Amino acid sequence: MPVGAIVKGTSYSREVSTSPRIRVAVVFGGRSTEHAISCISAGSVLRALDDERYDVVPVGITRDGGWVLAADDPDHLAIEGGAFPEITSDGTALVLAGDPTQRGLVVSGPGQAPHELAAVDVVFPLLHGPFGEDGTVQGLLELAGVPYVGSGVLASAAGMDKAVAKTLLAAAGLDQAPYVVITDRDWRLRAEAAVDHVRESLTLPVFVKPSRAGSSVGITKVKDWSDLGPAIETARSHDPKVVVEQGVTGREIECGVLEREDGSGPEASVCAEIVVHGEHEFYDFEAKYVAQSADDATELDVPADLDPQVSDRVRELACRAFDALGCEDYARVDFFVAEDGRIVVNEVNTIPGFTPISMFPRMWAESGLDYPALVDRLISLALRKRSGLR
Repeated sequence: MPVGAIVKGTSYSREVSTSPRIRVAVVFGGRSTEHAISCISAGSVLRALDDERYDVVPVGITRDGGWVLAADDPDHLAIEGGAFPEITSDGTALVLAGDPTQRGLVVSGPGQAPHELAAVDVVFPLLHGPFGEDGTVQGLLELAGVPYVGSGVLASAAGMDKAVAKTLLAAAGLDQAPYVVITDRDWRLRAEAAVDHVRESLTLPVFVKPSRAGSSVGITKVKDWSDLGPAIETARSHDPKVVVEQGVTGREIECGVLEREDGSGPEASVCAEIVVHGEHEFYDFEAKYVAQSADDATELDVPADLDPQVSDRVRELACRAFDALGCEDYARVDFFVAEDGRIVVNEVNTIPGFTPISMFPRMWAESGLDYPALVDRLISLALRKRSGLR
Protein backbone atom coordinates (compact mmCIF):
# COMPACT_ATOMS: atom_id res chain seq x y z
CA MET A 1 0.00 0.00 0.00
CA PRO A 2 1.16 3.57 -0.55
CA VAL A 3 2.92 5.42 2.21
CA GLY A 4 2.39 9.06 1.34
CA ALA A 5 -0.48 11.44 0.84
CA ILE A 6 -0.91 13.29 -2.44
CA VAL A 7 -1.85 16.93 -2.63
CA LYS A 8 -3.74 17.17 -5.89
CA GLY A 9 -2.53 19.57 -8.54
CA THR A 10 0.50 20.68 -6.54
CA SER A 11 3.35 18.49 -5.30
CA TYR A 12 3.74 14.89 -4.27
CA SER A 13 5.81 13.33 -1.52
CA ARG A 14 6.13 9.91 0.01
CA GLU A 15 7.00 11.55 3.33
CA VAL A 16 4.00 13.82 3.95
CA SER A 17 1.88 11.30 5.82
CA THR A 18 0.86 7.69 5.93
CA SER A 19 -2.08 6.87 3.68
CA PRO A 20 -4.04 3.65 3.20
CA ARG A 21 -5.14 4.77 -0.24
CA ILE A 22 -4.05 3.13 -3.49
CA ARG A 23 -1.73 5.35 -5.49
CA VAL A 24 -2.83 5.42 -9.12
CA ALA A 25 -0.86 7.06 -11.90
CA VAL A 26 -3.26 7.99 -14.70
CA VAL A 27 -1.19 8.35 -17.87
CA PHE A 28 -2.62 10.20 -20.86
CA GLY A 29 -1.89 12.37 -23.88
CA GLY A 30 0.89 10.83 -25.91
CA ARG A 31 2.59 11.13 -29.29
CA SER A 32 -0.18 9.81 -31.52
CA THR A 33 -2.84 11.66 -33.49
CA GLU A 34 -5.29 10.57 -30.76
CA HIS A 35 -3.58 12.77 -28.14
CA ALA A 36 -6.67 14.87 -27.45
CA ILE A 37 -9.02 11.90 -27.21
CA SER A 38 -6.69 10.34 -24.65
CA CYS A 39 -6.87 13.55 -22.60
CA ILE A 40 -10.67 13.55 -22.70
CA SER A 41 -10.76 9.90 -21.59
CA ALA A 42 -8.40 10.72 -18.72
CA GLY A 43 -10.54 13.63 -17.59
CA SER A 44 -13.51 11.30 -17.20
CA VAL A 45 -11.49 8.75 -15.24
CA LEU A 46 -9.98 11.40 -12.96
CA ARG A 47 -13.46 12.66 -12.20
CA ALA A 48 -14.63 9.14 -11.33
CA LEU A 49 -11.78 8.16 -8.98
CA ASP A 50 -12.86 8.28 -5.35
CA ASP A 51 -10.52 10.47 -3.26
CA GLU A 52 -11.18 8.32 -0.22
CA ARG A 53 -9.84 5.22 -1.98
CA TYR A 54 -7.18 6.58 -4.31
CA ASP A 55 -4.21 8.92 -4.34
CA VAL A 56 -4.07 10.10 -7.95
CA VAL A 57 -0.94 11.10 -9.84
CA PRO A 58 -1.99 12.58 -13.21
CA VAL A 59 0.85 12.04 -15.71
CA GLY A 60 0.58 13.78 -19.06
CA ILE A 61 2.68 12.90 -22.10
CA THR A 62 3.26 15.74 -24.55
CA ARG A 63 2.97 15.34 -28.31
CA ASP A 64 6.75 15.07 -28.55
CA GLY A 65 6.92 12.38 -25.85
CA GLY A 66 7.83 14.34 -22.72
CA TRP A 67 6.34 13.09 -19.42
CA VAL A 68 5.07 15.83 -17.09
CA LEU A 69 3.15 16.08 -13.84
CA ALA A 70 -0.31 17.34 -14.74
CA ALA A 71 -2.94 19.01 -12.57
CA ASP A 72 -5.77 16.81 -11.38
CA ASP A 73 -8.37 19.02 -13.05
CA PRO A 74 -10.83 17.12 -15.29
CA ASP A 75 -12.33 20.38 -16.58
CA HIS A 76 -9.07 21.17 -18.36
CA LEU A 77 -9.24 17.82 -20.15
CA ALA A 78 -12.44 18.44 -22.06
CA ILE A 79 -13.44 19.97 -25.39
CA GLU A 80 -14.10 23.65 -24.79
CA GLY A 81 -15.52 25.87 -27.51
CA GLY A 82 -14.48 23.37 -30.17
CA ALA A 83 -10.88 23.36 -28.89
CA PHE A 84 -9.37 20.00 -27.94
CA PRO A 85 -7.23 19.60 -24.79
CA GLU A 86 -3.47 19.20 -25.08
CA ILE A 87 -0.59 18.38 -22.74
CA THR A 88 2.21 20.95 -22.85
CA SER A 89 5.74 20.79 -21.49
CA ASP A 90 5.29 23.45 -18.79
CA GLY A 91 4.73 20.92 -16.01
CA THR A 92 7.30 19.20 -13.81
CA ALA A 93 9.29 16.77 -15.96
CA LEU A 94 8.97 13.10 -14.97
CA VAL A 95 10.64 9.82 -15.83
CA LEU A 96 9.43 6.29 -15.11
CA ALA A 97 12.56 4.21 -14.77
CA GLY A 98 12.52 0.69 -16.15
CA ASP A 99 13.80 -0.53 -12.80
CA PRO A 100 11.64 -2.87 -10.69
CA THR A 101 13.54 -1.95 -7.53
CA GLN A 102 12.18 1.61 -7.67
CA ARG A 103 8.51 1.35 -8.79
CA GLY A 104 8.37 5.13 -8.77
CA LEU A 105 8.20 8.29 -10.83
CA VAL A 106 11.36 10.36 -10.83
CA VAL A 107 11.49 14.14 -11.17
CA SER A 108 14.10 14.90 -13.81
CA GLY A 109 13.97 18.58 -14.72
CA PRO A 110 16.75 20.82 -16.06
CA GLY A 111 19.10 21.89 -13.31
CA GLN A 112 17.55 19.49 -10.77
CA ALA A 113 19.08 16.46 -9.18
CA PRO A 114 16.82 13.50 -10.02
CA HIS A 115 14.69 12.49 -7.05
CA GLU A 116 11.77 10.16 -6.50
CA LEU A 117 8.36 11.74 -6.72
CA ALA A 118 6.07 8.92 -5.70
CA ALA A 119 5.96 5.17 -5.46
CA VAL A 120 3.15 3.93 -7.70
CA ASP A 121 0.86 1.03 -6.86
CA VAL A 122 -0.81 0.81 -10.26
CA VAL A 123 -0.82 2.66 -13.57
CA PHE A 124 -3.99 3.34 -15.56
CA PRO A 125 -2.81 4.00 -19.14
CA LEU A 126 -5.35 5.90 -21.20
CA LEU A 127 -3.15 6.31 -24.24
CA HIS A 128 -4.79 5.80 -27.61
CA GLY A 129 -2.81 4.94 -30.73
CA PRO A 130 0.91 4.33 -31.31
CA PHE A 131 3.44 4.97 -28.52
CA GLY A 132 0.96 4.02 -25.82
CA GLU A 133 -1.76 1.59 -26.86
CA ASP A 134 0.58 -0.54 -28.97
CA GLY A 135 2.62 -2.30 -26.28
CA THR A 136 5.38 0.29 -25.97
CA VAL A 137 4.29 1.81 -22.65
CA GLN A 138 3.16 -1.63 -21.49
CA GLY A 139 6.72 -2.87 -22.08
CA LEU A 140 8.12 -0.01 -20.01
CA LEU A 141 5.72 -0.82 -17.18
CA GLU A 142 6.72 -4.49 -17.32
CA LEU A 143 10.38 -3.47 -17.03
CA ALA A 144 9.51 -1.21 -14.11
CA GLY A 145 7.55 -3.99 -12.41
CA VAL A 146 4.50 -1.77 -11.95
CA PRO A 147 1.00 -3.27 -12.31
CA TYR A 148 -1.14 -1.61 -14.94
CA VAL A 149 -4.67 -1.69 -16.28
CA GLY A 150 -5.21 -3.43 -19.59
CA SER A 151 -3.60 -5.89 -21.93
CA GLY A 152 0.06 -6.84 -21.95
CA VAL A 153 2.71 -6.15 -24.56
CA LEU A 154 1.73 -8.76 -27.14
CA ALA A 155 -2.04 -8.26 -27.07
CA SER A 156 -1.61 -4.48 -27.07
CA ALA A 157 0.67 -4.60 -30.11
CA ALA A 158 -1.55 -7.08 -31.94
CA GLY A 159 -4.74 -5.17 -31.18
CA MET A 160 -3.19 -1.92 -32.41
CA ASP A 161 -2.04 -3.46 -35.70
CA LYS A 162 -5.15 -4.25 -37.74
CA ALA A 163 -3.24 -6.52 -40.11
CA VAL A 164 -1.79 -8.64 -37.31
CA ALA A 165 -5.08 -8.74 -35.43
CA LYS A 166 -6.88 -9.99 -38.52
CA THR A 167 -4.43 -12.86 -38.83
CA LEU A 168 -5.01 -13.93 -35.22
CA LEU A 169 -8.78 -13.55 -35.47
CA ALA A 170 -8.83 -15.64 -38.65
CA ALA A 171 -6.78 -18.35 -36.93
CA ALA A 172 -9.47 -18.42 -34.22
CA GLY A 173 -12.14 -19.01 -36.86
CA LEU A 174 -13.81 -15.61 -36.60
CA ASP A 175 -15.51 -14.20 -39.70
CA GLN A 176 -14.05 -10.99 -41.14
CA ALA A 177 -14.47 -8.85 -44.22
CA PRO A 178 -12.02 -9.54 -47.08
CA TYR A 179 -8.99 -7.26 -46.93
CA VAL A 180 -5.62 -6.44 -48.47
CA VAL A 181 -2.53 -5.20 -46.61
CA ILE A 182 -0.23 -2.70 -48.33
CA THR A 183 3.14 -2.42 -46.63
CA ASP A 184 5.49 0.53 -46.93
CA ARG A 185 7.74 -1.52 -49.22
CA ASP A 186 4.79 -2.53 -51.41
CA TRP A 187 3.85 1.10 -51.94
CA ARG A 188 7.37 2.44 -52.46
CA LEU A 189 8.48 -0.25 -54.91
CA ARG A 190 5.28 -1.42 -56.64
CA ALA A 191 2.41 0.97 -56.00
CA GLU A 192 0.67 0.19 -59.28
CA ALA A 193 0.75 -3.53 -58.57
CA ALA A 194 -0.62 -2.90 -55.07
CA VAL A 195 -3.56 -0.94 -56.48
CA ASP A 196 -4.22 -3.67 -59.03
CA HIS A 197 -4.18 -6.29 -56.29
CA VAL A 198 -6.81 -4.36 -54.33
CA ARG A 199 -9.03 -3.97 -57.39
CA GLU A 200 -8.73 -7.67 -58.22
CA SER A 201 -9.40 -8.83 -54.66
CA LEU A 202 -12.15 -6.50 -53.43
CA THR A 203 -15.28 -4.77 -54.70
CA LEU A 204 -16.44 -1.24 -54.05
CA PRO A 205 -16.94 0.36 -51.65
CA VAL A 206 -13.75 -0.23 -49.71
CA PHE A 207 -12.37 1.39 -46.57
CA VAL A 208 -8.73 2.44 -46.56
CA LYS A 209 -7.24 2.56 -43.06
CA PRO A 210 -3.90 3.16 -41.36
CA SER A 211 -3.01 -0.24 -39.93
CA ARG A 212 -1.98 1.18 -36.55
CA ALA A 213 -4.30 4.04 -35.69
CA GLY A 214 -7.65 4.49 -34.01
CA SER A 215 -10.55 6.90 -33.55
CA SER A 216 -11.14 6.59 -37.32
CA VAL A 217 -8.15 8.85 -37.96
CA GLY A 218 -6.96 8.70 -41.58
CA ILE A 219 -9.78 6.45 -42.82
CA THR A 220 -11.37 7.02 -46.23
CA LYS A 221 -14.41 5.35 -47.76
CA VAL A 222 -13.64 4.77 -51.44
CA LYS A 223 -16.56 4.45 -53.85
CA ASP A 224 -14.62 5.02 -57.08
CA TRP A 225 -11.35 3.27 -57.92
CA SER A 226 -9.85 6.57 -59.08
CA ASP A 227 -9.90 7.67 -55.43
CA LEU A 228 -7.99 4.64 -54.14
CA GLY A 229 -4.47 6.05 -54.60
CA PRO A 230 -5.19 9.35 -52.80
CA ALA A 231 -6.94 7.42 -50.01
CA ILE A 232 -3.88 5.23 -49.53
CA GLU A 233 -1.69 8.34 -49.35
CA THR A 234 -4.03 9.80 -46.71
CA ALA A 235 -3.75 6.64 -44.62
CA ARG A 236 0.03 6.58 -45.12
CA SER A 237 0.29 10.06 -43.64
CA HIS A 238 -0.58 8.34 -40.35
CA ASP A 239 1.03 4.92 -40.84
CA PRO A 240 3.22 3.50 -43.65
CA LYS A 241 1.30 0.21 -43.39
CA VAL A 242 -2.24 0.36 -44.77
CA VAL A 243 -5.21 -2.01 -44.66
CA VAL A 244 -7.89 -1.89 -47.37
CA GLU A 245 -11.12 -3.59 -46.31
CA GLN A 246 -14.17 -4.67 -48.21
CA GLY A 247 -17.19 -2.62 -47.16
CA VAL A 248 -19.89 -4.57 -45.32
CA THR A 249 -23.52 -3.58 -45.71
CA GLY A 250 -25.22 -4.01 -42.39
CA ARG A 251 -25.44 -2.72 -38.84
CA GLU A 252 -22.46 -1.49 -36.82
CA ILE A 253 -22.52 -3.22 -33.43
CA GLU A 254 -20.12 -2.94 -30.48
CA CYS A 255 -19.67 -5.03 -27.37
CA GLY A 256 -17.60 -4.50 -24.22
CA VAL A 257 -15.58 -7.28 -22.62
CA LEU A 258 -14.32 -7.46 -19.03
CA GLU A 259 -12.45 -10.16 -17.20
CA ARG A 260 -14.44 -11.65 -14.36
CA GLU A 261 -13.27 -10.80 -10.88
CA ASP A 262 -12.93 -14.48 -9.96
CA GLY A 263 -10.45 -15.04 -12.81
CA SER A 264 -12.72 -17.48 -14.65
CA GLY A 265 -12.53 -15.68 -17.98
CA PRO A 266 -14.13 -12.79 -19.86
CA GLU A 267 -17.74 -11.67 -19.81
CA ALA A 268 -19.54 -9.43 -22.29
CA SER A 269 -21.72 -6.38 -21.83
CA VAL A 270 -24.96 -5.65 -23.60
CA CYS A 271 -24.48 -4.72 -27.25
CA ALA A 272 -24.70 -1.22 -28.67
CA GLU A 273 -25.41 0.07 -32.16
CA ILE A 274 -24.00 3.08 -33.98
CA VAL A 275 -26.29 4.74 -36.52
CA VAL A 276 -24.66 7.52 -38.54
CA HIS A 277 -26.82 10.41 -39.77
CA GLY A 278 -26.36 13.47 -41.93
CA GLU A 279 -23.33 14.02 -44.11
CA HIS A 280 -21.20 11.32 -42.50
CA GLU A 281 -20.99 8.12 -44.53
CA PHE A 282 -19.37 6.24 -41.67
CA TYR A 283 -18.39 6.71 -38.04
CA ASP A 284 -15.42 8.96 -38.75
CA PHE A 285 -13.44 11.17 -36.36
CA GLU A 286 -15.73 14.18 -36.78
CA ALA A 287 -18.86 12.09 -36.25
CA LYS A 288 -17.35 10.61 -33.09
CA TYR A 289 -16.00 13.68 -31.37
CA VAL A 290 -16.93 16.95 -33.09
CA ALA A 291 -20.41 16.85 -34.60
CA GLN A 292 -21.64 14.46 -31.94
CA SER A 293 -21.47 17.19 -29.33
CA ALA A 294 -24.20 18.90 -31.32
CA ASP A 295 -26.26 15.69 -31.42
CA ASP A 296 -26.52 15.80 -35.20
CA ALA A 297 -24.10 13.14 -36.39
CA THR A 298 -24.82 9.82 -34.79
CA GLU A 299 -27.32 7.88 -32.78
CA LEU A 300 -25.90 5.52 -30.16
CA ASP A 301 -28.41 2.88 -29.16
CA VAL A 302 -27.58 1.16 -25.88
CA PRO A 303 -28.66 -1.57 -25.74
CA ALA A 304 -28.95 -2.32 -29.44
CA ASP A 305 -32.32 -3.44 -30.74
CA LEU A 306 -31.17 -6.92 -31.78
CA ASP A 307 -32.83 -10.29 -31.84
CA PRO A 308 -31.80 -11.96 -28.54
CA GLN A 309 -30.14 -14.82 -30.41
CA VAL A 310 -28.06 -12.38 -32.46
CA SER A 311 -27.13 -10.40 -29.35
CA ASP A 312 -26.05 -13.55 -27.53
CA ARG A 313 -23.97 -14.61 -30.51
CA VAL A 314 -22.25 -11.21 -30.71
CA ARG A 315 -21.42 -11.38 -27.00
CA GLU A 316 -20.00 -14.88 -27.40
CA LEU A 317 -17.86 -13.82 -30.37
CA ALA A 318 -16.64 -10.75 -28.47
CA CYS A 319 -15.24 -12.99 -25.73
CA ARG A 320 -13.67 -15.29 -28.35
CA ALA A 321 -11.98 -12.31 -30.03
CA PHE A 322 -10.75 -11.09 -26.63
CA ASP A 323 -9.13 -14.48 -25.99
CA ALA A 324 -7.81 -14.83 -29.55
CA LEU A 325 -5.59 -11.78 -29.07
CA GLY A 326 -4.69 -12.68 -25.48
CA CYS A 327 -6.32 -9.54 -24.08
CA GLU A 328 -6.41 -8.76 -20.37
CA ASP A 329 -8.78 -6.80 -18.14
CA TYR A 330 -10.92 -5.16 -20.80
CA ALA A 331 -11.50 -4.45 -24.48
CA ARG A 332 -14.16 -3.29 -26.88
CA VAL A 333 -14.92 -5.49 -29.88
CA ASP A 334 -16.53 -3.97 -32.96
CA PHE A 335 -18.71 -5.95 -35.38
CA PHE A 336 -20.89 -5.69 -38.43
CA VAL A 337 -24.12 -7.64 -38.51
CA ALA A 338 -24.43 -8.05 -42.26
CA GLU A 339 -27.67 -8.03 -44.22
CA ASP A 340 -27.23 -11.74 -44.91
CA GLY A 341 -27.05 -12.45 -41.16
CA ARG A 342 -23.28 -12.94 -40.90
CA ILE A 343 -21.60 -11.50 -37.80
CA VAL A 344 -18.32 -10.01 -38.97
CA VAL A 345 -15.58 -8.91 -36.56
CA ASN A 346 -14.24 -5.48 -37.45
CA GLU A 347 -11.57 -4.85 -34.80
CA VAL A 348 -10.55 -5.22 -31.15
CA ASN A 349 -9.70 -2.12 -29.10
CA THR A 350 -7.49 -2.91 -26.11
CA ILE A 351 -7.81 0.63 -24.67
CA PRO A 352 -11.34 1.68 -25.61
CA GLY A 353 -12.40 5.27 -25.26
CA PHE A 354 -13.43 6.42 -21.79
CA THR A 355 -14.86 9.80 -22.75
CA PRO A 356 -18.33 10.77 -21.49
CA ILE A 357 -19.79 9.69 -24.85
CA SER A 358 -17.71 6.54 -25.32
CA MET A 359 -19.55 3.31 -25.94
CA PHE A 360 -17.53 1.08 -23.59
CA PRO A 361 -18.57 2.69 -20.29
CA ARG A 362 -22.08 3.24 -21.60
CA MET A 363 -22.49 -0.44 -22.45
CA TRP A 364 -21.29 -1.51 -19.01
CA ALA A 365 -23.50 1.04 -17.27
CA GLU A 366 -26.44 -0.48 -19.13
CA SER A 367 -25.19 -3.89 -17.97
CA GLY A 368 -25.33 -2.82 -14.32
CA LEU A 369 -21.77 -1.52 -13.76
CA ASP A 370 -21.68 2.27 -13.55
CA TYR A 371 -18.66 4.37 -14.47
CA PRO A 372 -17.00 4.64 -11.01
CA ALA A 373 -17.59 0.93 -10.36
CA LEU A 374 -16.11 0.09 -13.77
CA VAL A 375 -12.96 2.09 -12.98
CA ASP A 376 -12.70 0.40 -9.56
CA ARG A 377 -12.99 -3.03 -11.13
CA LEU A 378 -10.28 -2.34 -13.70
CA ILE A 379 -7.86 -1.14 -11.03
CA SER A 380 -8.69 -4.18 -8.87
CA LEU A 381 -8.04 -6.51 -11.82
CA ALA A 382 -4.71 -4.80 -12.52
CA LEU A 383 -3.54 -5.10 -8.92
CA ARG A 384 -4.16 -8.84 -8.96
CA LYS A 385 -1.89 -9.46 -11.95
CA ARG A 386 1.75 -10.35 -11.62
CA SER A 387 4.28 -8.62 -13.84
CA GLY A 388 6.25 -10.50 -16.45
CA LEU A 389 5.07 -13.78 -17.94
CA ARG A 390 1.53 -14.75 -16.94
